[in-house]
Amino acid sequence: VQLVESGGGLVQAGGSLRLSCVASGSAFDDYAIGWYRQAPGREREGVGCVRISDDYTSYPDSVKGRFTISRGNAKNTVFLQMNSLKTEDTAVYYCKGVYYPYTYWGQGTQVTVSS
Repeated sequence: VQLVESGGGLVQAGGSLRLSCVASGSAFDDYAIGWYRQAPGREREGVGCVRISDDYTSYPDSVKGRFTISRGNAKNTVFLQMNSLKTEDTAVYYCKGVYYPYTYWGQGTQVTVSS
């Protein structure tokens, strides 16, 4: 299974981006999908996750109300909608798929928020 993120880019503060995570080789049935980010010099942190079986989502306070995870019509796609972006949201964003006991990571997509 390979995960590929896309949708990153340069956006002004206050703007929006939608990232995609697409799996090849599998649908996301029974997966948990997490979105993470890593800024230079900082540890990777989670920005949200979804349990595909029941659409349960969870977000940290830092992005709650601004970021939303959703599933695409295709069963191998998950989105991260990011609104009201801040300069501190600048990072490489990764998706992670967990299908116990396996874990898969994408290669990341750069998001840069300018002031």
